[in-house]
Amino acid sequence: MTGGPVATRYDAMFERLRARGEGAFGAFLMLGDPDLETSARLLRAAAEAGPDMLEVGFPFSDPVADGPVIQAAAERALAAGVTPTDCFALIGEFRAAFPDIPVGILTYANIVVARGEGAFYGASAQVGLDSLLIADVPVFEAEPFVAAARARKVAPVLIAAPNTPESVLEKLAVLGAGYTYCVARAGVTGADESLALDHRGLFETLQRLGAPPPILGFGISKPEHVRSALAAGAAGVISGSAIVGRIAANLGDPAAAERDVASFIREMKAATRR
Repeated sequence: MTGGPVATRYDAMFERLRARGEGAFGAFLMLGDPDLETSARLLRAAAEAGPDMLEVGFPFSDPVADGPVIQAAAERALAAGVTPTDCFALIGEFRAAFPDIPVGILTYANIVVARGEGAFYGASAQVGLDSLLIADVPVFEAEPFVAAARARKVAPVLIAAPNTPESVLEKLAVLGAGYTYCVARAGVTGADESLALDHRGLFETLQRLGAPPPILGFGISKPEHVRSALAAGAAGVISGSAIVGRIAANLGDPAAAERDVASFIREMKAATRR
């Protein structure tokens, strides 16, 4: 299986950032948290704050890769009755207002398989989503999902870690598109105080193999984390729990949540300017 033209917004983003000498900053939000109306406001506020890309979660009852902050966001959305159909509609409305920013889903296999791989990727393409990362599908089980994604011009994003064998990274380099999600540490998502990186070898191997650019996630919560990741060779970072935690701290006050999220995104994006 070979790569195809499925990541044009990501490709344009990385080309633009290389020309500026910048890394990418990606912001993660859980769709439907704490309700659909507030979620739509937060998506708009996040995008207007200037991240290079967005990653969004579909609420799921058993998010095994997510820590307590993002799990709580999924629970709030599910309690509000948010469904995958609602999430696709939310993204479609967002895409109409923001046609250029890359947007990808982070979700789980049950959500995709319940609708059917073809139908899920088809709905993703229809609303203008750029990529899909299925957190609980390892590279060696990814080919059916990758085939369904590429058939609909959606980039299949795959996960790598410093202990991933090179034979697996070779397969990832062939199958993946858009970017490569690199985990900053073992375990689940969460906002860390400090970040101990030993990723230079991973980033160099991915580059040598021709894999999509490495974006570091899990624990990215401070500007110094951004600078450390870029210095180690990452093309960018994604921050999730630190953003979702700010939303949780302002439940009942959407305007305050918008301000807090936007301020954090601007601060983190500024750290990518090397």
